Amino acid sequence: MNRRDLLRATAALALPTSRAQPAVRGHGRTRLILLGTAGGPRPRQSRFPSAQVVLVDETSYVVDCGNGVARQLVAADVPLRAIRHVFITHHHSDHNADYGNLLLLAWTAGLQTPVDCWGPAPLIRMTSQFLALNAEDIEARMADEGRVPLAPLLRPHDLDRAGVVLDDGKVRVMAAMVDHPPFKTAMAYRFDTLDRSIVISGDTKRSDALVRLAQGADVLVHEAIYPTAVDRMIANVSNASTLKQSILGHHTAVEDVGRVAEAAGVKTLVLSHLVPAEDPAVTDAMWIEAARAHFRGTIIVGRDLLEL
Repeated sequence: MNRRDLLRATAALALPTSRAQPAVRGHGRTRLILLGTAGGPRPRQSRFPSAQVVLVDETSYVVDCGNGVARQLVAADVPLRAIRHVFITHHHSDHNADYGNLLLLAWTAGLQTPVDCWGPAPLIRMTSQFLALNAEDIEARMADEGRVPLAPLLRPHDLDRAGVVLDDGKVRVMAAMVDHPPFKTAMAYRFDTLDRSIVISGDTKRSDALVRLAQGADVLVHEAIYPTAVDRMIANVSNASTLKQSILGHHTAVEDVGRVAEAAGVKTLVLSHLVPAEDPAVTDAMWIEAARAHFRGTIIVGRDLLEL
């Protein structure tokens, strides 16, 4: 058994009530791998911050770039040089902290084809500033190692409205504007391929725009909070006086996640961006029970490196 199979088997054992299907490689197969399933930017022992990758014919479409996304792609056996598109939902650091690092590390791993990067402004400016921050290393590697220039490979696009983002013949990507204060622009994305439809909520309060985007989808990956456990999570965070109000006011309680999934008529609901992410008092069964009150389909509690 290789490392990836072992990780997948471990995740499956942790989800006795889930019905995730084993991955099947092959032409036309659309795969989803959860790379990071924790809500919030601080490092944790068992979960990385938000990231996932949709693979279509082995082409990679990365959604969000929380800390460690490059490491998680490698752990999932996804070649960094295969990245073709990166989508950022919004500019909280648990979703974009390793945006630039992913691109830089992919370049060191052999990337030599363009990567289109999509997300709310100021993504174009962020990309330029990241290149400036790392110019010393990039220029040294170009001169000393004969690498192709990195800057021409990166094609960032600022998004400011809902609609079609991309249609490259393999996948059609739609965006919806969701509600995640204090940001004026926060996105959810839908990926439609020949065999599957996958929606990533990003961070959001309960959103009618997301319900419309996710209509009839095969898989909805939705952020979730367990409100009664928030006090325990923030007990040792002494430098954020309004953190509780922010969490409760800017995210979706797991019961409402079930309502969103039911209203959208999705087949499978995946709970991710979990808040709290590592509270032993909040079990998988509790997450599922809370969502089950309002959703009749399949419910999966996300785990890092789980493939669906």
